[in-house]
This record gives sequence, C-alpha cells and structure tokens, in this order.
Amino acid sequence: MQLSLLQACVKLSIASQFWTKLPEPKASAIYEPAIMKYLSLFLLSAFLLYLVIISTVPLLDWFILFPTTAPVPSSTAVRRTIPFEHGQLEIWTVPPRSASGLPDLYLLSFYGNGSRAEYAVQADAEIFCSKPVELWGVNYPGYGGSTAPARLARIGPAALAAFDALKMIAQGRPIIVSGFSLGTAAALYVAAHRTVAGVILQDPPAIRQMILGQHGWWNLFLLAGPLSLRLPSALDSLNNAKTVRAPGVFLLSEKDRVVLPKYQALILNAYAGKKLAIPLPGADHNSVISGTALKRLQGSIDWVLEQASF
Repeated sequence: MQLSLLQACVKLSIASQFWTKLPEPKASAIYEPAIMKYLSLFLLSAFLLYLVIISTVPLLDWFILFPTTAPVPSSTAVRRTIPFEHGQLEIWTVPPRSASGLPDLYLLSFYGNGSRAEYAVQADAEIFCSKPVELWGVNYPGYGGSTAPARLARIGPAALAAFDALKMIAQGRPIIVSGFSLGTAAALYVAAHRTVAGVILQDPPAIRQMILGQHGWWNLFLLAGPLSLRLPSALDSLNNAKTVRAPGVFLLSEKDRVVLPKYQALILNAYAGKKLAIPLPGADHNSVISGTALKRLQGSIDWVLEQASF
C-alpha cells in the first residue's frame, strides 16, 4: 500500500514536470488564423470591386474619348442635324467651290478623338478646293452639338446614320468616306456595311492591338486585357478592313508617336480592296500634310474614282 502511494506520487511529480516544460503558444500563432481570414476577405472584396469596375464603369470611353461641347467658330461650314437615337447628330458641310456650286461627289469625314468637325471639315475643304466635292464632317455623339453621351459604342451607329442621310441627298452620286486617327475606325465600319466609292484613311489605328501592345505592360494586362475585349466590334478596324472591297488611300505618318507605324501597317496589310499608300516622311500624328504628299492626296480622289465600280 505504501509502495503504491509512493509510485503514485512519483508519477504525479514526473507529470507535473512534463507539463511545466511545454512551451507556451506564441501570440503570432494565436492571431495567424484571424489575419489570414481578414486577408482573404480583403482580397476577395478587392477582386469583386475590380470586376464591378471593369464591367460597369466606362473606362475605355474615358481613356479614348475627349469630347468638347464649347462653341467653335465656323466661317464657311454650314450646320445641319439629323435624328439619331433619342437626340440629334451634328454634321458640318462645305459646298464645292465650282462655278455651279453643285457637287459631282461627296466626302464624308470622321475625325480624331479630340477633334471637332466645325474646323476639321474646313481644313478638308482647303485640301480639295479644286475638286467638285461637297464635304460632310461628323461630330460624334457627345461632341459639339451632337447629343451626349460620348460613347465608343455609339460611334459606329452614328457613322451609318450620317452615311444614310447623305445617301438620300447624293441621289446616286459617289460618296467617299474618310477618317483621321479614331475616325478611320468609323470610316472602315461604314465601308464594311455600305456601298462606298472609296476610302481615305490617315494614320489608322488597330485599337485593340494598341491597347494591349502599348498599355498592357504597366498594368500587367489587368486593365488592358479586359478593356480590349470591351472595344465595340464596330470599331475593330482590323476585321472591318478585311471585308472592304472599295479602293483605299492610306496616308501613313512615318514618325507617328500616337499611332505607331506598326499599328498603321496592320490595317494597311489587312485591307482587302485596292490600295494606294502615301507615306508622310518625318510626319508625326498631327503634322500638316504638304509638298508632294499633299499633291498626291489631292489627286487620290481621281484615282479612287478610276478604280471604283458602281
């Protein structure tokens, strides 16, 4: 009996020594599950917020479009409007300078993301002043007097509306569509879906490829990837160019820092119709066309009409 009691005491003593030697749990071990839980919730919330922003906020419109609505002086251009969606589309026209004042053909023009038709169409009129051509310049939705909002998705339908309105007035006379920079996407969309006499394009951007190639690196494609997919199909110039059969004139700025020459070349190479390339040596994106290139541009209308089949 005494031996059993002694054995029990020894065992209790050993056990007490064992438990006192166990290390106490560290504070970090206690809080680590809670930290991981909150971190997971934060990352999930950030991802959901990213999805909401990418899918609902018009980031691509803000990134590309720079609309202005302040009045712009217009000395020779005449304003007209046509119904478009729930508002109006503003178009500025300049009649030919021929003695009769009657046009033999029409030039329907679309301009850059920060341009206005009021002054751009007058610049076109100076270039083609010797031709019996009436010029129509379109202000995109949200630009000038065209009803807001300014959205990329509205440019294609607006371009078709402008062409259809002009076609009713042209009464069978040829219509050439032209575009500068972003406006080339609108012109190509019209040419891909309507019968046109020809196309004149200056510095055409492959927009989706530009978004990925020029802007993907700095955001690890987290913005560039999804935004490139949100580009309206109407402005996919690469695909539209493959379907256009009308003769095309390409003005290509050699030193363009906005639309790099390699992106212009994508559109030129994809274009399915007959094409006339007019290089602009040393020219940047907004350089004034002059010299030999200007003379070739002025004569390009004759080339287009020679090549066109109505």
